[in-house]
Amino acid sequence: MQRRRFLGMTAAGAATTALAPVLTGCGTDTPGGDTRLKFVAADYGDKEANSSKKYWESLAREFEKQHGKIKIDVEVYSWTEVDKRVADMVAKGKAPDIAQIGAYADFAAAGKLYSAEQMLSIPTQADIIASLAKAGEVHRVQYGLPFVSSTRLLFFNKKLFAKAGIAKAPESWDELQAAAKKLKALGVKIPFGLPLGPEEAPAETMMWMLSAGGGYTDQNGSYLIDSPENVKAFTWLRDELVGQGLTGPGDPGRTNRQDVFDAFCKGEVGMLNGHPTLMQQAKAGRIEFDMAPLPGVKGPSKSTMGVADWMMAFKKNGHRDEIGTFLDFVFSKDNVLSFTTQYKLLPVTTSAAEAMQESRANSDLWQFLKQLQVAEFYPASKTSWASVSKTVKEKIGATVKKGGDPAAVLGEIQREANATELADRTDR
Repeated sequence: MQRRRFLGMTAAGAATTALAPVLTGCGTDTPGGDTRLKFVAADYGDKEANSSKKYWESLAREFEKQHGKIKIDVEVYSWTEVDKRVADMVAKGKAPDIAQIGAYADFAAAGKLYSAEQMLSIPTQADIIASLAKAGEVHRVQYGLPFVSSTRLLFFNKKLFAKAGIAKAPESWDELQAAAKKLKALGVKIPFGLPLGPEEAPAETMMWMLSAGGGYTDQNGSYLIDSPENVKAFTWLRDELVGQGLTGPGDPGRTNRQDVFDAFCKGEVGMLNGHPTLMQQAKAGRIEFDMAPLPGVKGPSKSTMGVADWMMAFKKNGHRDEIGTFLDFVFSKDNVLSFTTQYKLLPVTTSAAEAMQESRANSDLWQFLKQLQVAEFYPASKTSWASVSKTVKEKIGATVKKGGDPAAVLGEIQREANATELADRTDR
């Protein structure tokens, strides 16, 4: 759930090539009176066998059986290219009717999207989890429809913990450091995996900010990247983890999330922050693992990071009613459950979340689902976020280098964020 991001960010190894032919036309009305909707989606699979293309084409055909006058043309692209594909279509005046991608704010700010209220039925709107619906708002109007979500937990290798004499998962930063020292003494290559490299640096950054009581923004939504809490988090990481040799031989600023995930699945990592898809990878690697809430300064973190991927509908072709009919179908309980269960993600509707909570077959997701209630999300409603996220990727690794200055680095990111935010407001 940058992703990928897990969600973007989310799909494991989302380097799949485009899996559907490019359609040159946009959503249109056919001579027979049918309406064709063009739908572009991201691929959550890591190979052709589990490509999301199969899910969407099956769903589209089922929808067409029930709504004979509406046809759905599906295109599915990997996470490495889907956002750019949609942006290029919009720039050329050939926007799809519906897109399921990583960000919506730029399109919403440009007035190109229908609002949720304009499309969805009242029952569908009411079923979307409130915190996720709010994360899809721009100026208090919801344009981004959360499609799937995920949260983060601390993963740890049970066998390595037992060998090192660690009785339970750490709940505080001091306990995390103590556990990491025991793992290092045991000879574990990477006691704690800290991926601050460009793949998902904004996510790892946000988790540590939240665990210190900080975050990217304040309660009013203004950037507060250089807050005392955030500076404290990265000063502690620099001095008490990285500086103590507890994050392995590599430079955290050059270490990507998937590299750490792969190492965990080889038994080389004692602990790391992870999302649901790591469970499947770890099981495939025959790793005995468990999960716990993220450690905080003095005890379990009061919040964790949540990630959502977004669905949006473009006004360009004017098919508001048909789009709404299809989206009501997409967000039905059974369809949401089908997708989230297949890819080990979290549902965004109350009805599907309750059904998942009652299904023992999905018990491995219950801890993540519980964390969704206290999850905080990227400030995705800000059109400046894409630029700020890029800056975080480029600079955050310097905070934990030997001799690094967290206050100075975070202050620099804060100034750039303020400048970008001001420029966006001026442009509007």
